[in-house]
Amino acid sequence: MLPLKEKDKPIIQKLLSAGCCARCILRFCCVSVQAAYRKPPEETLEELQIFINDTKNDKCQDSVALDSTDEYKSKDAAESETSEDPPNKRAKLETSITDAQSEEGAAAVVKLKDGDSRVCVVCLGILQELCGTTQAVKITEAVKAGNYEFDTLVLSVSLPAQLCVREHSCWLHVKKEVREKGLVLNKDDVIQVKEAFKWIMQGMVAKELGGTAVVTKVSPFEVSVEFTHSETDADCHFLAATCPDCFKPTKNKQSVFTRMAVVKALEKIPDGKFLKHYPCPPKQPTSSCSPQEVQCLRVSVFVAGRYNKFCRSLPQTPWVIDGERRMESSVEELIAAPILSAFRADGFNFSSSGREDVDVRTLGNGRPFAMELLNPHKSRFSKEQMKQLQETINQSSDKIKVRDLQIVTREAMSRMKEGEEEKTKSYTALVWTQKPIQREDISFIDDIKDLTLDQKTPLRVLHRRALAVRQRAIHSMSTRFLDSHHFYLRLKTQAGTYIKEFVHGDFGRTNPNLCQLLKTNTDILELDVESVDVDWPPPVPE
Repeated sequence: MLPLKEKDKPIIQKLLSAGCCARCILRFCCVSVQAAYRKPPEETLEELQIFINDTKNDKCQDSVALDSTDEYKSKDAAESETSEDPPNKRAKLETSITDAQSEEGAAAVVKLKDGDSRVCVVCLGILQELCGTTQAVKITEAVKAGNYEFDTLVLSVSLPAQLCVREHSCWLHVKKEVREKGLVLNKDDVIQVKEAFKWIMQGMVAKELGGTAVVTKVSPFEVSVEFTHSETDADCHFLAATCPDCFKPTKNKQSVFTRMAVVKALEKIPDGKFLKHYPCPPKQPTSSCSPQEVQCLRVSVFVAGRYNKFCRSLPQTPWVIDGERRMESSVEELIAAPILSAFRADGFNFSSSGREDVDVRTLGNGRPFAMELLNPHKSRFSKEQMKQLQETINQSSDKIKVRDLQIVTREAMSRMKEGEEEKTKSYTALVWTQKPIQREDISFIDDIKDLTLDQKTPLRVLHRRALAVRQRAIHSMSTRFLDSHHFYLRLKTQAGTYIKEFVHGDFGRTNPNLCQLLKTNTDILELDVESVDVDWPPPVPE
C-alpha cells in the first residue's frame, strides 16, 4: 500500500477534484518513497480511491491519534489550547468532515479513472504518458546514437517555467483546507516534479542501457531531457506586471520568463494578489507537454603540451581581418584537427603561455599550450595512444611540432597562467644598424643587466590593447657580431616584453631602446623565441 496518512485525505480529495494526476498527488502528500512513484499510475489511482473511501470511524480516530508526528504535534497542541471545542469533540468533527469529503473524493476518482485522456493540471502530462518506457527508449536511443564513452550518466530535466505557477496555484488550493484541519503543508516539503521524474526514469534508462548506472548527483556524462508546453506559455505573463523587478531581459535568454525568475516572483507575490490574477486550481490543459530532442553532453577533457613553430608565415590562431582570411592555416588549427578527430569532440578552446607574432619562430623546448575539448565522445586514452596522437600531429605538417602531449585536469590548467608577469622568456633577434659597426661597438651590451623599460602600448597592437605604459625588465643580453650592419642579439626578459619595439624604438614609445643605446637607427629582421620558462606541463618521457 501507499505510505499515506489520515492527514493526506483532504489533500487527495482536493487535488483529485482539481484534475491532478496520481503521481502529483503523491508529491503534494510529501511521499518521498521512490518506489511509490514507480508504480503504474492506474494502480496508484486505484489505491488512492481505496484509501479515501476507507472512512470507518475507528480507523479514522486511530489514524488521528497515530498521525500526530513531531511535525504536527506542536501545531495540534497549540490549536487545541485555543479551540472552543474539547479535543475529543474536535476529532469527531474532523472525522465527520472527512466522511463527507470522502464521498466527494470518490466521485472525483471515478471521474478521473473514466477520463484517462485528462492531462494533469500541474505536471502537464510529464508524470503521466511522458514518464515511462517510451521515453526511456527515446533517451537510450539518443545516448547510443552519440556513441559516447562513459561509465555512469546523470539525468537532467528542463521543465516549462509555467509548471511553477501551476504548482503554486494547487498548493494554495489545498493550503486552506489543510490549515482548517489544524495541519501544516509546507511548500518546500512538496516533492519536485524533477525529482519524481528521475525516480521513475532512472531505473528504466539503466535497464535499457544494459545496467549502466544512472546516478543522482555527479557524473561526467549528462543526458538532458527538455519539455515545452506552448498552450500554457502565457501562464507566467501576469507575474511581469506584479513583480517587474524579477524579469529583466538578458542577451542570452530568448524569454524573460526563466524558471529562476518565475520562482523568485512567486516568492514575492502575496497570496491574495496571486489569486486575483490566476485561477485556483489551474485550468485543465487540452494537451500534454512536448518532449524536445534529447541532448547528451560530456564534461570537457583538457589536453596540454608544448609546441614548436618553424615557419615565419604562420599565425598562432586563425588570422581574419575585416572578415577575410589572410593565412591558410594556424598553429591552433594544425594542432587541433587531429586531436578533435581522435576525441570526437564538438569543438575546442585553445590557450597558450603567451603568443608569438606570425613572423616569429618558437624553438627550444617550445611554448606551453592547452586545449579544452568540448563534448568529447571519446575520453579514454592510454599513454601509448597519446604518444601516437602526438606523432600524428607531427607528421601532418613540417611547420610545427608538438611534445609532452597529455591529458590534464581543469585545475592543472591554471598552472600555465600562474605568474604570468614573473616568468621569463629568451629570444634571439637579428638586428640591422644604419651606421656601420665594429665588434667593439656592441660589446658593452653584454654587460647590461636588469634594464627597466617603459613601454607604451605599441602602435601595431593599439587596435586591440588598451593604451598604457607598462614597465618590463630585460634581465640580460649578449651579442654575436656578423658584419658591419648586422649582429645577433640574445635577450632574457620578463614575460610580456615587446622585443621588436625595444630594438627599433617604436618612434620613442619604448624607452630606453636599442637605437638610443647604439646611437643609431636599428631594426629587427628576424626574431626567434628560444625558451618559455614555465615548468608546465610536466615532461613526458620519450
